Amino acid sequence: MGDCCGFPASPQFHSHHTGSTQRTHTCGGDGRGVHLPKSARRVRPLRTKLIAALVALLTVVCLVIGVISEFALGAFLTRQVDDQLHDTVSRSQMFTHGDHGQGNALDALGTTTGTIHAWTSGPAPHADILATEPGSHVPVTQPLGDADLAVLIGVPVDGQPRTVSLSGGEYRVLAISTDDGVELFGLPMDQANTTLVTVGSILGGVAAAAVLGAGVVGAFVVRRTLRPLDRVAAAASKVTELPLDRGDVALSVRVPVTDTDPTTEVGQVGYALNRMLGHIDNALDARKASETRVRQFVADASHELRTPLAAIRGYAELTRRSNGRVPPDVAHAMNRVESEAARMSTLVDDLLLLARLDAGRPLERSEVDLSRLVADAVGDAHIAGPQHRWRLELPGEPVVVPGDAQRLHQVLANLLANGRTHTPPGTTVTTRLAVAADGSAVLTVTDNGPGIAPELLPNVFERFARGDSSRSRAAGSTGLGMAIAAAVVSAHHGQVHVRSRPGRTEFEVRLPRTGFSQGRHNNGQGRAEKVNS
Repeated sequence: MGDCCGFPASPQFHSHHTGSTQRTHTCGGDGRGVHLPKSARRVRPLRTKLIAALVALLTVVCLVIGVISEFALGAFLTRQVDDQLHDTVSRSQMFTHGDHGQGNALDALGTTTGTIHAWTSGPAPHADILATEPGSHVPVTQPLGDADLAVLIGVPVDGQPRTVSLSGGEYRVLAISTDDGVELFGLPMDQANTTLVTVGSILGGVAAAAVLGAGVVGAFVVRRTLRPLDRVAAAASKVTELPLDRGDVALSVRVPVTDTDPTTEVGQVGYALNRMLGHIDNALDARKASETRVRQFVADASHELRTPLAAIRGYAELTRRSNGRVPPDVAHAMNRVESEAARMSTLVDDLLLLARLDAGRPLERSEVDLSRLVADAVGDAHIAGPQHRWRLELPGEPVVVPGDAQRLHQVLANLLANGRTHTPPGTTVTTRLAVAADGSAVLTVTDNGPGIAPELLPNVFERFARGDSSRSRAAGSTGLGMAIAAAVVSAHHGQVHVRSRPGRTEFEVRLPRTGFSQGRHNNGQGRAEKVNS
């Protein structure tokens, strides 16, 4: 009983199928899902952003402090070297130009190792440095090379200390003008530079440790602070797992009261979510009440229509049997009345069945031998559609499932009628029964017809779904066949899928199997059985 959904052929695809797109129909659902774009970018969590911002900010602060400290320390050490340089100049001039001055300026008391003394003007410019020879700890005066002397000659004579780079490193030099020419003194910057490097290393190590510690502590603090937000997200996730699209839903999920304090940002989110959930709960109750009234009306109307329709069919049949006593045009009209009454009775029966399934009325439960049921249904389809080629593939061992044999037979009859009605003559329709790896029974109905247009696929399992807007009745379709098949499969806790491309369309039904022993049904054949007709 019941008819299949009608989808007339399009230029490229046949009506009741679709190209390589799959749709899953779950219990009572509408088959619609949420599809994420393939190019969706991964968004970093808020806690990661906060921790990264904290670490980055602290790193910048430490870097600024370190750079400023290095510059300040460098300037301080340079001033110290300059003070020492001026002291060296004063001692040397007193030693060489005083009342009792004599000898080399580098021989003055207090002159440190690495001190430079040079005459950069006059007939014989030269430069000396107080340094120790290899293997000795006693500093002696040694001449500088010509390259270093050339650098020293270029130092401006303005009484201001300058930093120059010589072969021995950086030096702080001071050139002064005397009666004998331009005299230059210099002190090494090695100790100052070493101090800068040491202090810089210490600051870097301390900053790294501070950043690392701040990152660890910050991560702990951020996670603890955002823990209420996790609870809010958990509550929202629980709501997404509820079947809000069908059935009597008890939306009891709420955010804990401790996480709904309006004085905090997270509390505002939790409070708003609870208000939204309350509003949704009220809407679901209203929808449930409305659906219940509609189902009850459909069931009552369908039930009440069966009696007058039966009477109409009876009187029409009585008139047809007395064909000789009525005019031909009246006989034709009565035949049409009887035909339309039969079609209307089928529609009423289908509506009544869907109303009962929607109301959750339990189906009969018994052991159903799917192998025998499939064989019978394919045989019936062969009689109904002799212009099609029917193939049957059964496992050697019968497949038994729990369920309502009459309703499961109706599912298969609708699928086969769908393939017969909406494919051209000569199409091969293959029915295959197998057992999946997970133990479920898998029933497929495949044809090599033109296929279905992709835009029609989302509506295949909808009620009164048709592929044309005219709702043609040429095939006698009510548009409820696939909806009934999906509802019956869902009532058996199964799933129905459809996959299609031009030249191949497949409806797949998966049903959970029982724990019944299959041994008593075994006919001893271990290979698949193929029957062609």
